[in-house]
Amino acid sequence: MELMIVQPRHVRLFRKGYRVAKRIFDVTLCLLFLPLIALFMAICAALIWIDDPGPIFFKQKRTGKGGRRFTMFKFRTMVKNAEELKLKYAHLNELTWPDFKITNDPRVTRVGHFLRKTSLDELPQIINVLKGDMSMVGPRPTSFDASTYALWHTERLEVLPGITGLWQVNGRSDLDFDERLRLDVAYIENQSLWLDIQILFRTVAAVFSQRGAY
Repeated sequence: MELMIVQPRHVRLFRKGYRVAKRIFDVTLCLLFLPLIALFMAICAALIWIDDPGPIFFKQKRTGKGGRRFTMFKFRTMVKNAEELKLKYAHLNELTWPDFKITNDPRVTRVGHFLRKTSLDELPQIINVLKGDMSMVGPRPTSFDASTYALWHTERLEVLPGITGLWQVNGRSDLDFDERLRLDVAYIENQSLWLDIQILFRTVAAVFSQRGAY
């Protein structure tokens, strides 16, 4: 017999109110900075094309709220056949599979290095936020399917994934998946607009101090 856990009514009302307020906050923030973001995106697109003619955007299926798969947008920072070269460089992977990270990844283009260092490659995700696939703050969406998650990992699927999150300002990409999950769970269990605002400010500080890459 399946055990059903029922949250107290005041908790359900708080979370519903928070979700509505968070959505309004996300959309307002995106629209407020849209002119500036559009300018930076146009410059980035031109630099990508000049450096390595080809697709400007990198589109990848990611796992979102409830395990739903969606298409996430980033600026392309690698050579056009980067996915094909992944197996070739698998022995250099520094994280636990299916996570994948190589310091000084040979597949990254010259402009790609700059975009990653400054996190400008993440700007197109404003599209995902406006579509409602993502939030400004939340667990980063994984490229691998939820079917690969351990049971305790699935708590991160209770909320919309974010452009930035708690682990980005507490080690960023230097943390392994399980370590990031623990920070994701801590965020979910303590989520509030004030925490979101703090994470956004700390993200800006982390980008300017250039502590790793997302």
